[in-house]
This record gives sequence, C-alpha cells and structure tokens, in this order.
Amino acid sequence: MKPRSSFVCQQCGYESPQWYGRCPQCGEWNTMVETVKETGRGGDGKIGRVREQVKPQKLSDVRHIEKNRLKSGYGEFDRVMGGGIVPGSVTLLAGDPGIGKSTLLLHVLGKIGGLYVSGEESAEQVKLRAKRLGIAGDNITIMTETDAGAIADTMASSPRTFPLVIVDSIQTLSTEELSGMAGTVGQIRHSAELIIAQAKGRGIPVVIIGHVTKEGEIAGPKVLEHMVDTVLYLEGERFANARILRTLKNRFGPIEEVGIFEMAEKGLIEIDNPSKIFLEDRVKNVSGSVVTIIMEGTRPLLVEIQALVVPSQLAVPRRVANGFDYNRLQLLVAILQKRMNIALGTFDVFVNVSGGLRISEPSADLAVMLAIVSSFKNRPIDPNLAVFGEVGLLGEIRRVEEEDRKIKEGKRLGFTTIVSPQTTRNLTQAIEILS
Repeated sequence: MKPRSSFVCQQCGYESPQWYGRCPQCGEWNTMVETVKETGRGGDGKIGRVREQVKPQKLSDVRHIEKNRLKSGYGEFDRVMGGGIVPGSVTLLAGDPGIGKSTLLLHVLGKIGGLYVSGEESAEQVKLRAKRLGIAGDNITIMTETDAGAIADTMASSPRTFPLVIVDSIQTLSTEELSGMAGTVGQIRHSAELIIAQAKGRGIPVVIIGHVTKEGEIAGPKVLEHMVDTVLYLEGERFANARILRTLKNRFGPIEEVGIFEMAEKGLIEIDNPSKIFLEDRVKNVSGSVVTIIMEGTRPLLVEIQALVVPSQLAVPRRVANGFDYNRLQLLVAILQKRMNIALGTFDVFVNVSGGLRISEPSADLAVMLAIVSSFKNRPIDPNLAVFGEVGLLGEIRRVEEEDRKIKEGKRLGFTTIVSPQTTRNLTQAIEILS
C-alpha cells in the first residue's frame, strides 16, 4: 500500500492535501511540511515496519540488558552510553561541522565491527579517513546510500552480520514514498522511522549522526529526539584540541554524563586525567587567571577562568563571554558594581573558559568574579588556589553540589588552598584574597 501523505502546518496544525507557501489558517510562511499519514508494505516488495506478535510478560522475567551491552573499547564513550551500547537501541549524535563526529564513530565501529552507511562521502573518502586513523576496516562494511528504504532492507536481510550500524547522516536520507527533498521535516522523520523499526525489530544497535543549526540546536524535527533512545552532543572549539561528548538523553543510563577526548593526528584519544588538558597551557602569576572546580556529569574537573578588564572606547562597554553564559556575566558584573563598589561601568569585560569548555553550572560564579577583580586591580591570584561557589544577588556565596568531591579533587591535583562556600560566606571575604 502506497503511503498517504498530507501537508501539515508546523505552527497551527492545519492539514491540507496540497502544499501552500503560506498557511491558510495562521498566515505563517513556509510552515507547510509533508507528513506521512499511513505506512505499510509497498507493492514493490520493499520491507516496511517489522510487525511481530508481542505477548505480555512479567517484569521479573524481562532479560537484563546490562549483561548484553556492547563494549566499544573506549572507556569514555562507554561511560557516556551508560556502560556500553544496548542491542536494538538507537542513538542520535549531533555536533558542529568538523568537530569529529564521523571520526569518533569510525573509531567505535573499528572496535566492534558492523555497517557504515555514508550519505555524505564516497567509499574512497571513508577509506582515506580510516587509513589516517589506523583502522584496517576488515570488520567494517561500507555502504554509500541515501535511500532510507534500501538501508532498512539491508538491515533486515542480514541482521546478524552487523553488530552495529552507523548512519552518516540522517539529513542526507530520503524515501521514494515522499516527494520532498532530503533534509525536510517529513523526509527526516520518515527515514528515521524506517531505520528505527528495523533496529527495534531485529535487535541491531544504530547510531545516527545529525546536523546542528547555526543556533547550536539539533537540526530536524524535535520529534526526532523523542524517537531515539539516546541523544549525544559532541562539543568543543573547532580549532582547540579538547572534545567533550555529552549525554542529553539516555533511556538506559544517566544523563549529563560526559566523556573527554583530545583531537590528535591519529583521531580522538581518550583523556585519563581531564583536568590536565584544561590546565596544561596555564600561565601562572598573571592577573585575571583563576582555577575553578566544576562537575561534568559525575566527575569533577579543574578548568582555568581568564578575565580581561580594559578601559572602553565605546559609549556602551562590551561584555564578552566565551564558554560562559553572557547573561550570567552581565549579572555578576552588576553585583560587583553594586555590592563591592567596583566601577566597571566604563570598562570592557572579557571572560574566557580555557580549553574550549562550556560552563553552565553556577558554581563557577565566584571564580569568574575573582578573575574580573584580579584583572581590574592588576593583582595575580595565588597559582595554588582553586575557587568555586555560587554568588547570590546580595553578594552571599551559596552552597553548591558535590562540594566535598570538588575539594578532594582540587587537593589531589596539588592545590593547597580551596576557596569554597565552606570557608567563605560572602563576596567581601573572597575578594580579600587579592589584598
């Protein structure tokens, strides 16, 4: 049966059998997207959704998946996946162009073996990358295909041949059942449905590479993230060495777990001591530099916060944050001006998190503020001192999570003095360090 499709407005839900440039109901432009309404086995014999009789069973009789996880041989990758790859699971890996998504998955596939579906590169290009990474590829099958139906057919015809399937990438896939071009909402969703159906029905783990928009969001319909079991994000500065693999969603393990890698000539290398890569280029005894301790997933990391405060040449001084939330920086500068009487109104303030890391937790507040004051007063901070703590609007230092673990990690790496909410209760006491 040929699938029936209609055009649905992504804003108001208006449905029409034909496409409109402007939605007749809400008036929005370019929101009508072709959507599949019915799917089944086509008359040409193509394999459709796997349908099997499912019988109810007791929860106590369900097979324990922990014993059947596939180990990739990369401890950092397995950590992010919750201990390994679950058979039949579908994972979406997203990240900026050139960040190393294909490189990482080629490493993993070289350890496990399986099918690499390339919709962006030729087999020769994939071979060149594998050769550079030192991967022989004896256990890897390459398939250059953009037809999602053909990929589903291949997975169904020989499920035991492929312990793992990599699809690079979902934005390049399309199906003959829809008229839209590859990358549209309808094509992405239907292509994902075909692959996920085979993964679940045949017990084949699949990792799908996805693109990101210029805003940093995962491209494609939001429903794609709900359809998959795990969502990973590979981040880091493109021209820096550090790469951080972060879990945004995981049905089989904890979220917000991270794996730390370093981009080298031979590809991505695991980092046993993540704090080292973020501190290895640190310059000591220079104003505007302070070390903070943050939690990434379940592990504490030490990173350097750098600040530069200079007289502004503009009517409205600049506030620039790299790796730190811009609005949070504005707030911290305002607290320094109001509570500590530090006149930053005519100065440009620049804050940078070294190593390409992006910090989201508020425990870095105190370190950012001390780095700004250090640069403003041109007074270096003791290089053997580490700082963490959330700062409130009244200038108080608030407690943060995992304080004891952070203090222990700081001392383990040789920092003799730890300024934390346990030792300092307000901003005035903290800034006295610079006196």
